[in-house]
Amino acid sequence: MYVIRDARPADLDGLLRLAAILNTVNLPNDRDALEGLLELSSRSFAGRLRNPLRREYLFVMEETATGLLVGTSQVIAQHGTREEPHIFFDVLNEERYSATVDRHFNHTMLRIGFDHDGPTEIGGLVLDPAFRGAPGKLGKQLSFVRFVFMAMHPDRFRPRVLAELLPPLGDGGRSALWEALGRRFTGMTYLEADRVSKTNKEFIRGLFPSGLIYASLFDDDAQRVIGEVGPQTEGVKKMLTGIGFTPVGRIDPFDGGPHFEADTTSVWPITKTLKGTVRIVNKSVLVDAPGESCDGLLASEKRIIRGKSPPESFFRCIQADFAEQDDVIALNAESAAALQVVDGDDVFALALARHTRL
Repeated sequence: MYVIRDARPADLDGLLRLAAILNTVNLPNDRDALEGLLELSSRSFAGRLRNPLRREYLFVMEETATGLLVGTSQVIAQHGTREEPHIFFDVLNEERYSATVDRHFNHTMLRIGFDHDGPTEIGGLVLDPAFRGAPGKLGKQLSFVRFVFMAMHPDRFRPRVLAELLPPLGDGGRSALWEALGRRFTGMTYLEADRVSKTNKEFIRGLFPSGLIYASLFDDDAQRVIGEVGPQTEGVKKMLTGIGFTPVGRIDPFDGGPHFEADTTSVWPITKTLKGTVRIVNKSVLVDAPGESCDGLLASEKRIIRGKSPPESFFRCIQADFAEQDDVIALNAESAAALQVVDGDDVFALALARHTRL
């Protein structure tokens, strides 16, 4: 069994192991950066940041038999504030024609934009390559857990959700668009610029051109990646469009990856997440339990006060069989133990498949 839970400072070594394998911008192979990310996430889950829109939530997937961390995902409550705006390129089209020489062109143009009242962002999904073929579609669990959590706490998030998708990248994470544009205006590598931007985006406003940029001046490789997704991201694109996301004609200013957005009211893993009361039953009884039998995600949350410390939130989520009817969610003892719930506790459920029998 695998459990998805809130990340804690004690997870640092496990995250460093994942970062050493993958070393992505969202999960850098940098101890100090990961310590800061864990601290921010712990404070966010515990409610120690008074403004909920300043919170960032990091989930980890743990293999229960070994305690090994096999993946992570994130939710950023608001991406784009007055202090740290969300920066993007609008992708525009200009049509030009000359009757004199009978020449017609369609030009792709880029225009930098800043959003100071931005959307919620989902991101940071990383799965250990050794577990990508494991039963249970672990990547889908790590993706959907973010929407379940948003359904549990709608007041903590914005009405719009953003997903930034990775474009095709070259060897060593090389970005063709960054080499053609960003590097020429900043003198920085792609990874250097992206990491600096996590804490300070002033250099983008100060150094990037503010007017229209004609992409037809770039080399072919740079033009081809604008708004495209890489082969490793095609599955993510398919999943997002299947649950309510659409492209919005914007791209990442560093690598050209497309932006997809959706209203929370149109994302079905959010709207279909149900709240119910736990009823623990035997496996044999669950087959005949009243209501509709499902396979899906089950999530619970506990708040524990330790001495005079602020309350700490403990979030847990598993994929399991359950049956639901009239605000009662029946699950077996093994699932209840994994979620750390007892009869009468609250639980949230998202059906991913319907059963006639479990």
